[in-house]
Amino acid sequence: MSASIDPALLDRPFAIEGPETFNALAMELFHLHAAQNPVYRGFLSGLGKRAVEVGHWKDIPCLPIGLFKSREVLLGGLHPEVVFTSSGTTGITTSSHHVPWLSLYDRSFTEGFRRVFGNVREWRILALLPSYLERSGSSLVYMAERLIAESADPLSGTYLNQYEKLSDVLVRSEEEGRKTMLLGVTFALLDLAEQHAMPLRNTVIVETGGMKSRRPEIVREDLHRILQHAFHVPAIHSEYGMTELLSQAWSTGAGRYTCPPWMHVRVRDVNDPFAQVPTGRTGGLDIIDLCNIGSCPFIATQDLGRMHADGSFEALGRFDNSDARGCNLLVEN
Repeated sequence: MSASIDPALLDRPFAIEGPETFNALAMELFHLHAAQNPVYRGFLSGLGKRAVEVGHWKDIPCLPIGLFKSREVLLGGLHPEVVFTSSGTTGITTSSHHVPWLSLYDRSFTEGFRRVFGNVREWRILALLPSYLERSGSSLVYMAERLIAESADPLSGTYLNQYEKLSDVLVRSEEEGRKTMLLGVTFALLDLAEQHAMPLRNTVIVETGGMKSRRPEIVREDLHRILQHAFHVPAIHSEYGMTELLSQAWSTGAGRYTCPPWMHVRVRDVNDPFAQVPTGRTGGLDIIDLCNIGSCPFIATQDLGRMHADGSFEALGRFDNSDARGCNLLVEN
């Protein structure tokens, strides 16, 4: 561990109780990264922004997520315990997230899951993650496999194009009345719906997004309607996460995500990345993830979305590459 990092700092995200403690830790991490993270420091320099000019987390500049494709985003003096990588088609540069404390990711997704769904030991976890399981370095697969292990259910597991076997387990779960979670990527859930539609009264379906060029893109409302009809469920749950983050937001229906206390979302203007838009307006999503202590807690994603008055948010699609390029140029030199 770097001499500049107090080990107690790793516990601080999970002690956040409200706006004041969130802002205090966000500002502490902002000053840490402004001083000791070469990529983030260079980004601030390119903006002409001095750390003393920032007084609140809502004003902290967010690092363009594309820089995780070209730079090692990490506090000086730290070394990664694991490197998570994003998926991508041939010829596309993928992102790399250098994580110095894997235990921090473990605690983040375990505690985040518990806040929404309760104790993982109450669940049978079934993960339908083809394409992710076919490569190494996926943070989603790592999370799923750890939740499966924590569930301690002998039928919990991952399934790679094993639709018949998965269907059999779902039928058994229904017969047993076992509380079950089916965590799957979009295209695979649609395949399952076409091949093995059935009523699922004891199963929560959680889609993680992702067509991965397997199917035409489909809007969320149509996807959820198809899955609800095929499986006779009242709602489709969703998970919002990405390689560059150590925390997830979860939706229990209608694509409305809520964050754990250590993660907040802002919405920026699509034409001015440093201006924020009002509640209800669509813009680019900025994520403040205070578990990203070692890499960068302040991320300007390439996702479009909007905030709601209750603090939940929606993810509505993606910018194209040209929309994000202006911010990236600030640290190219």
